[in-house]
Amino acid sequence: MTGAELHQLLLNKWGKSFDIQLRQTKGKIYVQVMWKYLEQASFPLSRDQYFENLNAVANYLNAWNNASFVEAYIHQTKSRPRLGKAVSIPLELGDLASEWILGDL
Repeated sequence: MTGAELHQLLLNKWGKSFDIQLRQTKGKIYVQVMWKYLEQASFPLSRDQYFENLNAVANYLNAWNNASFVEAYIHQTKSRPRLGKAVSIPLELGDLASEWILGDL
């Protein structure tokens, strides 16, 4: 998966370029589809920064062998990002979990 493919997945599902972030909580790692999106005037990232972030997230998902899982989750979910409520996708890293301590994500 590339950042561009991740972007297209978001557009196909929700019609907006939602922000995506990786979060670590209580030893679990989540992909969070945030409620802010690129097309908003108040969006904090430039277009280039947004796509750099998508590429970074896609690279992590590929390294963790979770790209197809995230894609399937987004296709199947009935949830929608809305103000104050992200769509959280829990990742299963298995034996890789101990190798990936996220600091600055």
